[in-house]
Amino acid sequence: MTIMEQGGGAPQAAPDLIKDTTTQTFVKDVIEESKRQPVLIDFWAEWCGPCRQLTPVLEKAVRNAKGRVKLVKMNIDHHPAIPGQMGIQSIPAVIAFVNGQPADGFMGAVPESQVNAFIDKVTKGVPAPGEPNIAEILAEAEAVLADGDAAGAAQIYAEVLALDSTNIAALAGLAKCYVTTGAIEQARQTLGMVPESKRNDAGVKAVQAAIELAEQAQSVGPVAELEQKVAANPLDHQARFDLATALNAQGKRSEATAQLLEIVRRDRKWNDDGARRQLVQLFEAWGGADEATVEGRKKLSTILFS
Repeated sequence: MTIMEQGGGAPQAAPDLIKDTTTQTFVKDVIEESKRQPVLIDFWAEWCGPCRQLTPVLEKAVRNAKGRVKLVKMNIDHHPAIPGQMGIQSIPAVIAFVNGQPADGFMGAVPESQVNAFIDKVTKGVPAPGEPNIAEILAEAEAVLADGDAAGAAQIYAEVLALDSTNIAALAGLAKCYVTTGAIEQARQTLGMVPESKRNDAGVKAVQAAIELAEQAQSVGPVAELEQKVAANPLDHQARFDLATALNAQGKRSEATAQLLEIVRRDRKWNDDGARRQLVQLFEAWGGADEATVEGRKKLSTILFS
């Protein structure tokens, strides 16, 4: 049956977005295809009045989604095996498949607004063909920054923000680029664009910690002078604390960790547990997966629980 016959005059949709399937082609049309983008399967029958109401609404919504989702229709009278296996007992029934698995669904001839909301839900984060993939662009920016090109990464993050000015990962990433280049005030201004409700985002908190550490580093003095102070008096915990801050500003994470761990080992209570709290801030700024964070946490645990 054509779309015109089912939908009372709805125009034929592009075949790559909307198609009929059979028991034999179900795996290819629905399960395999859903590994590329979400697929809706519409179980219907010719005698079903609500089906004739829902189908054109589904087709319109799928076309409006511009390739983020596909629609596959199955006549349960002609092909009863699949709906039987899936426990479909009432039609119309629409099931969304994502990554090869049924993810959500609804029954009945629901209104257009509800269909649109359903499609928005199952296609969240899925770019339409030709649209930029934000997740891939963010991953590229992160890799560029990791390679030491803060300016290049900042440009990529700015491109993401041109598409989505409220993207939290891009705001945090751009702020991190500014911290890396020493533009602390610009970093702070960028983080200020993050809504209050998103301030607990891990990426945002990491950059906030990095900003605070960078500001501390501006007031502690040169590494060489601090090393001389510590060598002259190993019990000068403030000098050792400042040395750790300065070392971190130079990217010497393991060395900074070692100095703070030494304070914890010698005097856990110094400055209201300040050395341990500074370590926690360093770990937050570096990120949980950073090698220096992983090793530092292990060594801190050994000291604290020995």
